[in-house]
Amino acid sequence: MITPALGATSEVGRLRTVLLHRPGQELRRLTPRNNDQLLFDGVPWVARAQEEHDAFAQALTDRGVEVLHVATLLAEVLEFPAARAELIGAAVDDPRLGATLQRDATRHLAWLSPEDLASALIGGLAHDELRGHGLAYQLMDRSDFVVPPLPNLLFTRDSSVWIGDEVAVTSLAMPARHRESTITAAIYTHHPRFSGADQLYGAELEHLEGGDVLLLAEGVVAVGVGERTTPGGAERLARRLFARGLAHTVLVVPIAQERATMHLDTIATMVDVDAMVMYPAVADSLVAWTVRALPDSPAHPADADATDLAVTGPEPFVLAAAEAMGIDQLRVIDTGLDPVTAEREQWDDGNNTLALAPRLTVAYERNTVTNAALEAAGIEVVRIAGSELGSGRGGPRCMSCPVSRAPA
Repeated sequence: MITPALGATSEVGRLRTVLLHRPGQELRRLTPRNNDQLLFDGVPWVARAQEEHDAFAQALTDRGVEVLHVATLLAEVLEFPAARAELIGAAVDDPRLGATLQRDATRHLAWLSPEDLASALIGGLAHDELRGHGLAYQLMDRSDFVVPPLPNLLFTRDSSVWIGDEVAVTSLAMPARHRESTITAAIYTHHPRFSGADQLYGAELEHLEGGDVLLLAEGVVAVGVGERTTPGGAERLARRLFARGLAHTVLVVPIAQERATMHLDTIATMVDVDAMVMYPAVADSLVAWTVRALPDSPAHPADADATDLAVTGPEPFVLAAAEAMGIDQLRVIDTGLDPVTAEREQWDDGNNTLALAPRLTVAYERNTVTNAALEAAGIEVVRIAGSELGSGRGGPRCMSCPVSRAPA
């Protein structure tokens, strides 16, 4: 079997390989007491969420997509001492713990097999699962976590995004998600599957999340700026893309700083080389600032953060996008939704679709009106269930990180 080349230059080229995470123990850790802190809108039925996710993965496999799983890759990299030390250190690097409990947790984790350690790093380590000592351990509530779970790891799109043949390991904004980038970075650094892949971005930089990054066309990247991605993150990414020759235009798109619109892909996703589905409430008001490198800027990766930028705008997003993409018009599929239905289906991730190829996309089955409009516009829709998966506010695109796509 020939391993597909790494990377992606669009949102709609035929999907070859994707990174998913099947939900497990980390979702079982959610309670009404902690679900808000862990960024879930409710407490999901885990067995049903797993069934839904398995069906999602099978739908991809049935259409020729290679599916990689985070937990499997993580267990494989934990065979390497450097990766073990790095990830255990990140897991216990928490000022809540104090020196004694940090030492106890480190020793406990160090004795685990790669598979059990992967489970603990993702699913968390509870107070009663550790025989600890010291003041911090004694004063902890029995239901507290020494190592918090990572239920949002389900949304693999956010912690990394491939642009060209390089991967941006992102800087996640919410404290509950910080360790996700540590795990993702370790996989890309240590796993033989990704040997030699350059990392374009890092978790130590300004906040930037993969759900805000859309590859509109080869060389054209849109970056949403709102609740999760900062202007500084968009600027830093643009400089690095230009310096490495991975893009000629970055469109910076302000979005409302609200949970309902936490990422750009909650309101708009590509479904064809020249078409996207977009939340009707913003279709006429979404604007973009166009960012390009000045002609005499450094063109070597070593000078990436010194690249001089030219910024123009704002102008309507659909016009700026079409001009950057070199097409006459960016088609926005008119879903014909009334305001109430539009708001309901946007909340249920109706605009968060995953393209498997041009005019072939995966969507939640519950968004019946949006899906019908897509099909009327010539887009084939692969419907999947998501009543439990959606409790973390994410759809098919959020739950998938394309590792390899064919050119569109």
